[in-house]
Amino acid sequence: MTSDATHPSRAGRGNPEPIGTFPPTEEMLSEPVPEELARAQEERLRKTWETPKGWRYWTAVNNSEVGVWYSLTAFGFMLLAGVLALLMRVQLAVPDNDFLSAETFNQFFTMHGSAMMFLFAVPMFEAVAILILPAFLAARDMPFPRLSAFGFWCFVIGGVFVMGSVLFGVAPNSGWFMYPPLATKAEGLGSDIWLLGLSFIEVASIAAAVELIVGVLKCRPPGMRINVMPLYAWYVLVVGGMILFAFPPLIAGDFLFEMERSFDWPFFDPERGGDPMLWQHLFWIFGHPEVYIIFLPSIAIAAMIVPTAARRPMVGYSWIVLSAVGTGFLSFGLWVHHMFTTGLPNISLGFFSAASEAVVIPTGIQIFAFVATLMVGRVRMSLPMLWIAGALAIFTAGGLTGIMVAIAPFDWQVHDTYFIVAHLHYTLFGGMVFPVMAGVYYFYPFIRKQTMSERLGRWSFWLTFVGFNVTFLPMHLTGLKGMPRRVFTYPGDIGWDWLNMISTIGSFIVAAGILVFAWDLIRPKGHQPTPPRNPWDAGTLEWTHDVPAENWGTRSIPYVTSRYPLWDQPKLQERLDAGRYYLPDAAEGLRETMITSVIDARPLQVLRVTGPSWITLWAAAFTGGAFIVPTFHIYWPAILSAILAVACIIWWLWTSTAQIPEAEHKDVGLGLKLPIYVSGPEAPGWWGVWITMLGDSTAFASLVFGVFFYWTADRSFPPEGYPFVDMGLALGGAVLLSASWAVNLWVRGTARRQSAMQALALAMLLAIGGAAALIASAALPGLDPTAHVYPAIMWALIVWIVAHVSLGVIMQGYCLAGFAFGRITARYDAPLWNTCLYWHFLALQVLVAVAMTALLPRVL
Repeated sequence: MTSDATHPSRAGRGNPEPIGTFPPTEEMLSEPVPEELARAQEERLRKTWETPKGWRYWTAVNNSEVGVWYSLTAFGFMLLAGVLALLMRVQLAVPDNDFLSAETFNQFFTMHGSAMMFLFAVPMFEAVAILILPAFLAARDMPFPRLSAFGFWCFVIGGVFVMGSVLFGVAPNSGWFMYPPLATKAEGLGSDIWLLGLSFIEVASIAAAVELIVGVLKCRPPGMRINVMPLYAWYVLVVGGMILFAFPPLIAGDFLFEMERSFDWPFFDPERGGDPMLWQHLFWIFGHPEVYIIFLPSIAIAAMIVPTAARRPMVGYSWIVLSAVGTGFLSFGLWVHHMFTTGLPNISLGFFSAASEAVVIPTGIQIFAFVATLMVGRVRMSLPMLWIAGALAIFTAGGLTGIMVAIAPFDWQVHDTYFIVAHLHYTLFGGMVFPVMAGVYYFYPFIRKQTMSERLGRWSFWLTFVGFNVTFLPMHLTGLKGMPRRVFTYPGDIGWDWLNMISTIGSFIVAAGILVFAWDLIRPKGHQPTPPRNPWDAGTLEWTHDVPAENWGTRSIPYVTSRYPLWDQPKLQERLDAGRYYLPDAAEGLRETMITSVIDARPLQVLRVTGPSWITLWAAAFTGGAFIVPTFHIYWPAILSAILAVACIIWWLWTSTAQIPEAEHKDVGLGLKLPIYVSGPEAPGWWGVWITMLGDSTAFASLVFGVFFYWTADRSFPPEGYPFVDMGLALGGAVLLSASWAVNLWVRGTARRQSAMQALALAMLLAIGGAAALIASAALPGLDPTAHVYPAIMWALIVWIVAHVSLGVIMQGYCLAGFAFGRITARYDAPLWNTCLYWHFLALQVLVAVAMTALLPRVL
């Protein structure tokens, strides 16, 4: 990267190389910027990154705005779930109470668990990460700002729909885990609200995960190699990957569940070959990694606060990274931990019990590293550190009971008792709630340029800490005395009454602590003096922020060589503020950030990110209609909503992404010029598609898992007398779809516009023909999906493939229009690369689906 020549392999149709010198020399970094030029640069940056005013404020897509909205909304849902918990504790305070009816109690405990898991825990991680991750990476914004905004609006719409059901008495009442047949046979809208509403929210979660993973991989500042990036970024990367592999099995389960509810396909009906255990497997393949998806981001916050409090770098950085990765990996081997009482073979219980014990090892390494850092440092017991200390104490207690319930014989005794309720809350409060509150106190001066009250913070801590232990410590004994979970009342002569009264009193003490925190968070602070830029004397890049606030994120994007650059690069702050680093200007009036290589953070591209727009809100609203309207078993408006949602997203992409630039390179400062437009594996959009399709393929693999599950659970699968999928039509469909995939590849390699357009039209016809052949392969032999689970699971695989082929055809049509209107050329071909990548995954799914439907049943 030290010459002005373009790399030969990238000339012509490929990506141009950066031009100039990297890394910068000390002389370059020391060269002063004229004061008049610096002021002009600041003014252009300020205008380019300005937040819209008035009603247009809600079109904002900046991470600084969307992250705050996201966080406050998730906190609001937590408060609502907390109110439900208090009402349940009032009901359980005394025996034979009639404060709540059984039906209302069932709705409340279902919505309490669902809201805490789906509307608070995971969304809060994503909200906080969207808000602060760009600052850790000295990036101007996330790579896909409108995707963050779209995910937020999906979250709001879905969350209001699901929580609002409580007000009308139609909330789900089968538990946050929705076990069939109770949930599948439940009358009313409750189960559909849970399935479709939370599936919609899962879309938002996966969208945020894609955004965060690409942000960590591609938006690091120059020089921040992957072994130098902050521990917070490592945790975000690990948890984002866990979301990609944990949420899709639940989405696949929701798909099967709703097909049974809406169309009577018997996936969980034993009378027609179904098995409710499949839902438990799919749910807990999601559900146990979910615990660590909640826990690890909070440990990430601790990993930022502990070194600052100790005033020294974190001990065992590499060990913490490996432990976080190991925790994420092992968490996927624990799901049967929740199914010890379902009658599984003893060899399975032994394996999953051992895996449940093994996950303690990487978790313990992380905690010991924190303790070691505090021991070798000079600890300053700040308010955030007080909350972290409380978190470590509570989480350790929860971990000890976790070891107990990981032993199958003990779990048989306490399963579905209040001992499990106590263990769960010790884990989640210690592993998530306390660290998040620590993070709010720690990062508040960065987010709002104000400070929260030390006195109110300590009141909140002690009320919450004491109240929590008063509430949940007695529940261990309540459970050991035999009180089952999810009962709305109990007799007064079996020794549970005094324990329940103590827990109820403690719950109101916890509520008092949370309310003190909430008041401290939202109370007016205009009279306070402006806090210093780095009030905690931290060493990471988020504390280079401007005071008072500026919307541009960072004045210039620095060259970073250390894990704690504010401690180790003494001139960094001065040079950053003076605009001596990269991208100090916005001469074209466009929002820009820098894209770097995945491993060693070499500068690759100037990425022009999207700005404010109503389109994200409209896209989310119509997507919500596509999910929510079927709850009422009305389908034509849902189809129309889906069409309008696709139209909004196409317009969004067409008008604001992969625009042909006015020049090939842009001068980013320090003698370096970077390409403005790149395609293929160097482009963040390509990485976004690749990561999304990993999650999508995991959902598809979960459906394939269902086929093998039914085969192993029932020796007569497939049953005698049922027809097979027509092999000729299925293989013909696979050939046509493979041909469509091959044409896509040919188009990506051709430079002739007319030939490309004709080939894309042919590819669309081949894809439509292939999808029609797959449908006919099941329809013509007469496979009735309502008769038995065998034809139902065959149809489920075909429906999945046809839906994905439909999206693939839309992508091909988008590329065809791009050629027709000059948006795609031989050089500017990013949409083609992304479409081909999508079809790579789709072609593989087609081959597997045909093997599972047309070939496998014939040999079973």
